[in-house]
Amino acid sequence: MKLLPFVAAVALLFSGACSDLGSPSDSRNPDWVNDLIKQFENAPVGNPPQSIWKYDYKGETVYYVPPQCCDQYSTLYDAQGKVICAPDGGFTGTGDGRCPDFFQERQNGVLIWRDSRTR
Repeated sequence: MKLLPFVAAVALLFSGACSDLGSPSDSRNPDWVNDLIKQFENAPVGNPPQSIWKYDYKGETVYYVPPQCCDQYSTLYDAQGKVICAPDGGFTGTGDGRCPDFFQERQNGVLIWRDSRTR
């Protein structure tokens, strides 16, 4: 029963993060993010579904797209849409090595979009 408070806290955290998801034309997103969302929506449904997260990392706003499967890389973008690195994924699961501290240093994560389509 000690797990119940933890599970409730996680559910509350995710319900808040998901309740204000942006639409593909959300004016709060940079144009390049809205374009990326449209691109994902025009592609086949991913497994797991595509998502885009916004974080603060080293004093900057960044956007993280988790890997789709297996040995694929994730992508971390800066606020202008330039690829910074691949924090995880690949054969080793540790990304491309250019931002090994991302998961320890990231802050204020917000899920801004998740593909709601099903297979």
